[in-house]
Amino acid sequence: MTTTTTAPDLATVIGHELPYLRRYARALTGSQNSGDTYAAATLEAILEDRSVFDTDASPRTALFRVFHMIWISSGAPVSGDESGLAAAAQAHLSKLTPNTREALLLNTIEDFSTSEIAEIMQTDQEEVEHLVKIARQEMEDSISGRILVIEDEAIIAMDLQSIVSDMGHAITGVARTRDDAVKLAQQEKPDLVLADIQLADNSSGIDAVRDILEAHGSLPVIFITAFPERLLTGERPEPAFLISKPYGEEQVRSAVSQAMFFSSTGPLHG
Repeated sequence: MTTTTTAPDLATVIGHELPYLRRYARALTGSQNSGDTYAAATLEAILEDRSVFDTDASPRTALFRVFHMIWISSGAPVSGDESGLAAAAQAHLSKLTPNTREALLLNTIEDFSTSEIAEIMQTDQEEVEHLVKIARQEMEDSISGRILVIEDEAIIAMDLQSIVSDMGHAITGVARTRDDAVKLAQQEKPDLVLADIQLADNSSGIDAVRDILEAHGSLPVIFITAFPERLLTGERPEPAFLISKPYGEEQVRSAVSQAMFFSSTGPLHG
């Protein structure tokens, strides 16, 4: 008896990749709401015209290519309606070379190859390499600050400290538990929090961050987790910046540089 396998339908294929499109869109815009709006617009564009979804490319590349078309057609907007720290972040963004952040995030956070990014952005590989190089330099040179690391695994904590220190940032401390994190934040308010989800005493990095935000106001936050899809559903308040475990150095550098551009990440409720 011969069995046949049916290829997954378009909805199934896109559904599998959608959490990662949300991650990219949130990192690009610095906001869950704005990022998810662009992700939703991407899905709507595909539903209205299936031909925009290139079936000759991999499903992931095809999906991100549609997103990029929408992003570019909207002018990759930098809002002029912000105030305070948010306005300062947007001012930084407006000065960056066009397409550099997109290329950097696609490469370092979403792990696309140079050829795939060229396909997504409709350019050539040499241009992609040039854009990524410029992005790294512009973003890392633009801002530095104090970073609180919340991580219970000593080796990972040391690695994160080394990466962000090499970038020119100061470490305010390393916390292994929720209580430790809150105490360190009270001693010295950080400019950014880099937090694991699951901590040593079974406390939650999410709860630690929520406590810190409630005490000190809005701060940019990057979460690190082995299960990013659980925090990329779009169904509740979720992080704008998220790194998957196991991570690479370039992922951390890119996420930290990106997050420092934006003034806040909304409180995350478990």
